[in-house]
Amino acid sequence: MRLRGGFARALLAAGALLLLAPAQAGEVLQGIKARGWLRCGVSEGIAGFSEQDASGRWQGMDADFCRAVAAAVLGDPEKVRFVPLKSSTRFPALQANAIDLLVRNTSWTLTREALLKVQFAGVLFYDGQGFLVAKSARIKSLADLNGATICVEKGTTHAGRLSEYFRLRGLAVTPLVIDSASAAAAALYGGRCQALTSDASQLAAVRSRAPGGAQYVLLPERISKEPLGPVVPGGDAEWATLVRWVLHMLVAAEEFGITRGNIDTAGLQSRSTNWALVSGQDQRIARALGVPGDWALRAVRAVGNYGEVYERNVGSGSPLNIERGLNRVWTQGGLHYAPPID
Repeated sequence: MRLRGGFARALLAAGALLLLAPAQAGEVLQGIKARGWLRCGVSEGIAGFSEQDASGRWQGMDADFCRAVAAAVLGDPEKVRFVPLKSSTRFPALQANAIDLLVRNTSWTLTREALLKVQFAGVLFYDGQGFLVAKSARIKSLADLNGATICVEKGTTHAGRLSEYFRLRGLAVTPLVIDSASAAAAALYGGRCQALTSDASQLAAVRSRAPGGAQYVLLPERISKEPLGPVVPGGDAEWATLVRWVLHMLVAAEEFGITRGNIDTAGLQSRSTNWALVSGQDQRIARALGVPGDWALRAVRAVGNYGEVYERNVGSGSPLNIERGLNRVWTQGGLHYAPPID
């Protein structure tokens, strides 16, 4: 298969943009290279995003993105140390430099960037706040929750939006704020609340693991936009740029039909100068980034393109089977695309 020119140009342009930055790597990247592994903050266990399998290996979209970054930076997707975090401890961990990268179902908001002094590197998953209820409760819409107790995890944006949404509509609910996602789900199962609210994707994960999961239903309404993405410490623009473009390159690969399985064949059949610049044959980009010359190719080779990552973990290839919707690439009616930079 021939390497498609648009993908090669996108990879080249990503590197060319970074040539404008100082060649000296930022503080975070220096620390990663010195210790030899990436410290990635993830959830304590959300199916499809970040959870440990029976052997203790971390799986999911968030875990895969951590591996893609490790492959780009260190040349090895396995050079990641996963740090499980509660919602309430994720930003303190990032601010204290206990982790290099946070990939934990975290919504991009102005308040978080401005007040917490962190940087979002992009959107990995477009989501919205939803509600999970027991079928036996015969709740068909949010209006039916008037007067209900609703479980919500501490340290999320969901608690504030929950109360505001119902108040503005002349309805009343009682939030039951619980310290962890697993405990909030257990409270729903135990009948302590009539609904559980969270990101719709997380609720799909909860339902897939619930005792008698078919007895729970996700209501159709969404009360917020939840663009979930990777977060890095503030003040290190080089690190933010590198993480951002790892994400863009996974998306660009899907746009141009480059997969985990064909990327090496595509490279062998390409004679373009662009390919030389992103495959490591030309070291200018490597020197500018402070990473292996074929950083983008290593990322795709490690985990696949964005569509492969999605379908394997939360889409048609997973028990969650979440319709892609807004998470399709723009050529298929979704919101994901690698920005034009050339």
